[in-house]
Amino acid sequence: MKIAQRKRYNFMHFILTTLGCKVNQYESSGLYSELLRLGFKPVSGDKTADIFILNSCTVTENSDKKTRRLINAAKTKNPNVITVLTGCLPQAFPEAARVLGADIICGTSNRKELPEMINEFVKRRNIGETVERIMPHPLEYEDFPGFKPIGGRTRAFIKIQDGCDCNCAYCIVPAARGSPRSRPIHDVEAEARAAAKAGYKEIVLTGINLTRYKTSSSFTLSDAVQVVSKHVQRVRLSSVEPDLLSDNLLEALALAAGLAPHFHLSLQSGSDGVLARMCRNYTADDYYARIEKIRSLFGEDCAFTTDMIVGFPGETEQEFKESLDFAYKIGFSKIHVFPFSMRQGTSAALMENQIPEKIKLERRDSLMQAAAQMRQDFLTAQIGKTLSVLVEKRTTPNEVFGHAENYAPVKIISKTADSVNRNEILNVKITETRDGFCVGKY
Repeated sequence: MKIAQRKRYNFMHFILTTLGCKVNQYESSGLYSELLRLGFKPVSGDKTADIFILNSCTVTENSDKKTRRLINAAKTKNPNVITVLTGCLPQAFPEAARVLGADIICGTSNRKELPEMINEFVKRRNIGETVERIMPHPLEYEDFPGFKPIGGRTRAFIKIQDGCDCNCAYCIVPAARGSPRSRPIHDVEAEARAAAKAGYKEIVLTGINLTRYKTSSSFTLSDAVQVVSKHVQRVRLSSVEPDLLSDNLLEALALAAGLAPHFHLSLQSGSDGVLARMCRNYTADDYYARIEKIRSLFGEDCAFTTDMIVGFPGETEQEFKESLDFAYKIGFSKIHVFPFSMRQGTSAALMENQIPEKIKLERRDSLMQAAAQMRQDFLTAQIGKTLSVLVEKRTTPNEVFGHAENYAPVKIISKTADSVNRNEILNVKITETRDGFCVGKY
């Protein structure tokens, strides 16, 4: 029987640029692998490419501005380049995407069609028409071919979930990503097995709303952690939502071997009034109860990181103070601080009492100062402890760097550090902190 030959595109050299979250980065790695499989050739940013592909983010209007600048810069550098715009911007705002002048436009639901779209554009390039396919979000998780781990890395990200239906007042993600859908658990395990074979020691499970992971066979996030932990020494969760972390789910997660005692638990605000206007489905007390439950299961040394927004519409000085005080009460190891950015298409963009930019920036600076103090307190608290550190890179002949299980950044100093290999997991005694790092001996 004659076997059909795969179509190849050997004449095409490409640059792939990614904006936004870890999910976007994961999807770009899959697209990159698929392009290589089909015969496309990658080139570095300082070389001339036939194709410039931009995987866009649209969380804020600043993200859209960055997309516009990158598309324009690519065309300025090489007027003959084929520009491809994909990702969240065209999916959420197709009209806004069209005016950017990209040759090929594709959303978040059908990127496996991009190679054929490129081929279609090349065939009719002299007509001057854009090739566009922005499809409705599928009901099932999209199985994108070519998602292969890259050997030599120390931490693999595996996407297991897409979409969100929380409809927070400030967030455009439901429009960009659709309703929650989860990857079949056998596919999750197959990629974890491949990652382990490629040499990874740690896997980070990621998704648009990871705590929404639930398959048609009723497998949940704890099941995903369990199957992945069979293949690597350490499993980490990217970001989880507090209102979806039930006691049952947390207790099941605590039984999983190798789950890192580090939770990025999205807060956004420590004020009940602001949380209600944000349409977040919890109060500050609810959030604190989740923290206490996690500590009871994973130990007092469990680390918590978070995201917080300041200057949300209507936020009073008292509400900001409540939020600041609540952050101190938790004692986060790291806070990503964002001044509220109006995103057209969200209900928050239509709210009254928008906060002046000057006040937003003042509150951002105050919270960042508090976050820096909490960060130092967390690092100082590690002194005297022995942490399990995954070695990621060498910084000097006698020093290597990595992250501990609680995601503390650690510099390991040893006269025999030159014998330590990247991707090893070492037990390291922390002796001091220095310049935002823990320092330990091996």
